[in-house]
Amino acid sequence: MNKQISLLYPKASCVIRRISTPRARCDSELQPRAKSDPQQLVGVVGLEVHAQINSNTKLFSGSSVRFSAPPNSLVSPFDASLPGTLPVLNKRCVEAAVMTALALNCTINKKSLFDRKHYFYADLPAGYQITQQRRPIAVDGTLTYSILGGKKRSQVIRRTSTIKQIQLEQDSGKSLHDDLRSQTLIDLNRAGVGLMELVMEPDMSCGEEAAAAVRELQLILQALGTCQANMSEGQLRVDANVSVHKPGEPLGVRTEVKNINSVRFLSRAIDYEIQRHIQVLQRGGTVQNETRAFDSKSGETIPMRDKEGLQDYRFMPEPNLPPLIVYEDNASLPTGIDACQAVVVQEIRAGLPELPSIKRDRLVQTYGILPEHSFTLVNEDGLVEYFEAVLKATTKEPRKVIGWVTNELVDVHPVCVLVSPASPWFLFPQVFQEMWRSPGKTASQIIQEQDLGLVSDATQLHSICQKVVDSHPVEVHAIRNGNKKVLNKLMGLVQKETKGRADPVLVRAILQEKTS
Repeated sequence: MNKQISLLYPKASCVIRRISTPRARCDSELQPRAKSDPQQLVGVVGLEVHAQINSNTKLFSGSSVRFSAPPNSLVSPFDASLPGTLPVLNKRCVEAAVMTALALNCTINKKSLFDRKHYFYADLPAGYQITQQRRPIAVDGTLTYSILGGKKRSQVIRRTSTIKQIQLEQDSGKSLHDDLRSQTLIDLNRAGVGLMELVMEPDMSCGEEAAAAVRELQLILQALGTCQANMSEGQLRVDANVSVHKPGEPLGVRTEVKNINSVRFLSRAIDYEIQRHIQVLQRGGTVQNETRAFDSKSGETIPMRDKEGLQDYRFMPEPNLPPLIVYEDNASLPTGIDACQAVVVQEIRAGLPELPSIKRDRLVQTYGILPEHSFTLVNEDGLVEYFEAVLKATTKEPRKVIGWVTNELVDVHPVCVLVSPASPWFLFPQVFQEMWRSPGKTASQIIQEQDLGLVSDATQLHSICQKVVDSHPVEVHAIRNGNKKVLNKLMGLVQKETKGRADPVLVRAILQEKTS
């Protein structure tokens, strides 16, 4: 039976954000790379990462960008590809791509071009995607990431992956398949949202390396503010190109595992695919050049379709967009160009924040903590700031504080420290100092005895959240217009009301419901 294609308008749902750190392992975790047996098949992995640009509006239209909005409520005439509509490039998206490229040591192309990539899906109304095939905005970058190796996972093993290019392009809409009714429902809210596609060379060897690289990229994007990189909301999606070969010989036939939305699933999918290739070849079979999907329940990849070639996409120059020009500094701006409308590389470079790798090195050098502790601090949102605030509140040695933060507080109170700036001052003096007075007591016992635990009563939190929402209409309006970061301000106000003890997961869910 042919599937019926229709538009979906159900009530929006609420999704709670969670990002986890991968724990997948491979041989490289235990020791630095050694020379491989020339007769042994080894994996070769390259990645294509699609990062949704953190912008209030789409790449070529003024439609808002907002997760979980009612289906088809954020669609402009251009997004729907109505006749006579033309693209208008979003400056914010260009600046985000340039900033990301600078953080990844890329060469910025001062002149880049847009192209049409043709393919026909129901969630792509125009029948083509606007991308940058011939001359992308940036090329030739590097991503340095680290793996904790050794028997105690205390040895930092550094790896570098080459970034071939970064290109700007449109996202597609969503096709929601209803097998029960044999129909496909189309939501075009995501159609036209700005993406950065980062194409990485095939210089990784296993799932653990790929997972570590993507996690590092995730932290970089979040530090820059160019992408929220929440994989559960589709803001960061990864395609993995996997093949095997004998060292010194040409690369084998590759398969592409599409749209992986979890760092842990990425590691599992790659390792499964490497072993599948090896088994096929050892049986005398032939690996097919195809696109596959990862089934997280079975832990296996399944075939989707044959791999398209370049000729299938029929690339052509985008006739409705001129070349994209960026300038090195204000001195290079042509006469008559408004500086406010130009993208200036020097200004963006000056605004780069401290990147995760630099922050980890600073923590180790400044406080004398172990490398693995620096990873724990940087990988958890807000924990570095918490740790440093605690140090300012006490004269204790950093190593003693880091032991308490990582072994006691994070295990017992895993999320409350990441939301409220008052938490270090509120929680630390009472808990940590009491632990020194009573060496036999754990943080968990002290938190329970002094009633410092999370406030998780839904009725009480609903009342507090409603009070905050009612008294901050400007912030609520900003959230409803797509500025998700403002939600963190409201969460901080709720934490202030509860002295830092409100369950942030529950608070976020309640505030999302009340501001949707």
